[in-house]
Amino acid sequence: MTNNEYATLIDQLLDKNIAFAGWFFPGETDAGLLAGNPEDVVFFDRFNQLNGEKGFVFAPFRITETSPVILLKPGFYTESIRSVKTFEITHFKSVNKKEKEGQYRFLTKEEYLCSIEDTISEIKNGTLSKVIISRRIPVSRNGDSPGEIFLKLKSQAPNAFCYIVNLPIAGTWMGATPEILLRSEEDSYETVSLAGTQPRRTDTDYSWHTKDIEEQAFVSRYMLDVFHRFGIDRYKTKGPDTMESGKVAHLSTSFYFQAEKISHCLGDFIAELHPTPAVCGLPKDVADEFIRLHEKHHRKYYTGYLGHWRLNNEVRLFVNLRCMEILSEQFVLYVGGGITAKSVPEQEWEETIQKARTLLSALQTDTE
Repeated sequence: MTNNEYATLIDQLLDKNIAFAGWFFPGETDAGLLAGNPEDVVFFDRFNQLNGEKGFVFAPFRITETSPVILLKPGFYTESIRSVKTFEITHFKSVNKKEKEGQYRFLTKEEYLCSIEDTISEIKNGTLSKVIISRRIPVSRNGDSPGEIFLKLKSQAPNAFCYIVNLPIAGTWMGATPEILLRSEEDSYETVSLAGTQPRRTDTDYSWHTKDIEEQAFVSRYMLDVFHRFGIDRYKTKGPDTMESGKVAHLSTSFYFQAEKISHCLGDFIAELHPTPAVCGLPKDVADEFIRLHEKHHRKYYTGYLGHWRLNNEVRLFVNLRCMEILSEQFVLYVGGGITAKSVPEQEWEETIQKARTLLSALQTDTE
């Protein structure tokens, strides 16, 4: 099967409303596919209910009745685009339609700048050290092929985890995320502390502001606190290094530790790790409550996590960044940034634009 045939199959799966996930792993050119029937879709109301399960997981930032943890078990599963040709779409039934799309509210630039100013004031006067504030960007649909857009997105962000999913309750989402949440390799795990953003350079001569360095350090310290709670007292680190993804670059530190410490309680570990300060803030509980009260929209699966959950005895989970919800009339892009006492509202607005460019370039459009 060629890439074009793979794109056509994605469009057919969407037309028939079949539950599926398609993906390209970072740096790899071979595509994967997992599809299931309605009985293969399982919903959870706690992150740690994933203990002992197996499949492709799609988890929200915050669990609600309309955004549960979703696990798609493999009715059909392959890691090779060549094997996708053996897929028989007639063997799969449609899942229930997503409830009627509601009205989406989008912040103006002035409204977003005001929200950032209010957030900075709260940080300076209260107990918050950092909080992530996001916004949504609408882009009209014009008879486009999601399958073709997916392939364009892969070409724009070859070092990201590029995915498209169609699931009951969640609907259809697509993204290209650079951030590993948890990855297994033989007898060890890797998790990544990623924060700080600037436009990608052509000369790789990056320098970082104090605000970016502090923001990334917040995430690293949080991860070490989680390690301590699970008795992980020996680990290796790599970084901080500059990691390029799509149109932007980030500061990244990798942590490696022995799998035996969490293999028996993997769901509990993820429940503690997610959401990290990279997508929520610090202190975590205070930041989560601030987002709940002040963000003007429901994040749904933006800044959640997704990927392989014990498929082929592997765990390859990614934080759901650089993503968009695909609706009948429009794409809804989700972007955000980490706000600290040193944040400048106009620069935070510009950062969201930079983060959106990877998706916008695949949609062949731009934003102001």
